[in-house]
Amino acid sequence: MANSPTGDSVADRLIRVLATFTPTRTVQTASEIGRRAQLPRSTAHRFIGELVTAGLLERDEDKRIRVGMRLWELATRSSQALRLRQAAMPSMERVQQRIREHTQLAIEEQGTALFLERLSAPDSGANVTRVAGRLPLHASSSGLVLLAFGDRDLQESILAGPLPAVSAETITDPAVLRRKLAEVRQLGHAVAPGYVEGVSTGVAVPIRDETGTVIAALSMVLRREMPVGDALVELHRAAKEIETALGAPRG
Repeated sequence: MANSPTGDSVADRLIRVLATFTPTRTVQTASEIGRRAQLPRSTAHRFIGELVTAGLLERDEDKRIRVGMRLWELATRSSQALRLRQAAMPSMERVQQRIREHTQLAIEEQGTALFLERLSAPDSGANVTRVAGRLPLHASSSGLVLLAFGDRDLQESILAGPLPAVSAETITDPAVLRRKLAEVRQLGHAVAPGYVEGVSTGVAVPIRDETGTVIAALSMVLRREMPVGDALVELHRAAKEIETALGAPRG
């Protein structure tokens, strides 16, 4: 798979092709992939064929294309995200069983909150997040925790804007966001009423590694009318359990 005549590398084309798949667009035709990846038709069909041969993509009985199991296998080998998820799952399950609302695990990735896991009960309230989905850091409780405890360059980059509104109550003013981040650091958790959906409140706490660095956020999405106290108690307890499972010292 050599570089193309236009100068884009194999890596460039691979990233563009894989980026055409989303949580709601899991199967596509080769032509659709080529158009969305901005590849010439002949190049797209040849390149996709090579990826299918390599097992990174798969072709179904209708000749439509989906992400291949080989890509999943390679991506999860020695994955820090997988290790974090495995350490978090027992505690997440206990939290979800006790509170009976959406329980989520997120990390900061390329300036967004990337959700690694979500547990839900059949009667849980509204929630737009999904596994492998993303939200802006300023617009969710998980994102606020990751941003508040993130490095200064990340904070200033997000504060520089734009701060798009996900709902009518999302913080879009940099000065207000700066005060909110200071509040999160002081309290040790984030409460985000209506920031993503007007009917829900997000609550989140940090998860730290053995150096004390915040590496993830553990959150719940509650119905707007629910008190947040019990959820925060359970989340803080679970975060400590996860930190211990990851090898962080107690205390």
